[in-house]
Amino acid sequence: MVLRFYRKATELLKRHQSAVLMVVSAHSGSSPGRQGFHMLTTGKEMTGTIGGGIMEHKLVELSNSLLVKGPFDPFLKVQKHRSEEGHNRSGMICSGEQTVAFYYLDRQDLSWMQLLQSDLDYHIHYSVKRIDVLPGIIPGPDFVMELESAWSFKMPVQLQNEVYVIGAGHVGLAVSQVLSLLDFNIHLLDDRPGLNTMEENTFAHAKRLVDYATIDEHIPEGDNIFVVIISFGYRTDKQIIKRLLGKKYFYLGMMGSIRKIETLWRELLEEGFKQEELDRVVAPIGLDIKSETTHEIAISIAAQLIEWKNKKSI
Repeated sequence: MVLRFYRKATELLKRHQSAVLMVVSAHSGSSPGRQGFHMLTTGKEMTGTIGGGIMEHKLVELSNSLLVKGPFDPFLKVQKHRSEEGHNRSGMICSGEQTVAFYYLDRQDLSWMQLLQSDLDYHIHYSVKRIDVLPGIIPGPDFVMELESAWSFKMPVQLQNEVYVIGAGHVGLAVSQVLSLLDFNIHLLDDRPGLNTMEENTFAHAKRLVDYATIDEHIPEGDNIFVVIISFGYRTDKQIIKRLLGKKYFYLGMMGSIRKIETLWRELLEEGFKQEELDRVVAPIGLDIKSETTHEIAISIAAQLIEWKNKKSI
């Protein structure tokens, strides 16, 4: 999420002379803005969110008024989401509160923003003085406030979530469409040349024609890798899952009826695969929302990926 935000923020800052960056450095309760949410406004264009609603509208207006006045020192603004609050009331009534850091950016800030696009391991250090991109991986967000004039917020720059959709048919097209709205890089794989639904798929970030007999060579292992198996049928599903079992993916799911999964699992156990390997596969894939149409199936799969992704970030 952070990397995708800063890619778009970099584009906006290149088109404009200045911008205001808002970062939710802390939150509590049922705050709509969560720690690590980012938003940037140039006065003409915006990207990101700090929680939405009337609160976000007011803080965007504040940011745009600050842009007119010119550079300012970083500061914090607390937003309390309770109607009975007399001070720092956000205008929302969902309870909880959030702390938002404000920064003035100009083109000099492009250097550290572009550094985030490299393959090196960094984290972002927001302080009362400036923003620094520093080397090293940190386990999670860390907000420290000793005084109102002495605070800092460290934010990890996590690897982008990569989803490998195996099967470029109608479900693969719908899954790609839904996931394109979310925080995933989408890789579409199929073994059928000239497939019209693959050619029509403009939502995937990468598309490849592969041999399912070597499918494991096309999918890297890692804690940011999600694998969705929705191939043409039973034979290809079995061929694919045999190559992927035991691999270290964060998520591995396969579409199919309960009866089909039971039959396939029985065959794989007879062929020498281990039960613990099968237990790591989410099958049937997707949340049980009684899906019937192609897009309902895609939404159920996307919802499950969101569930797993957000569990990972807790």
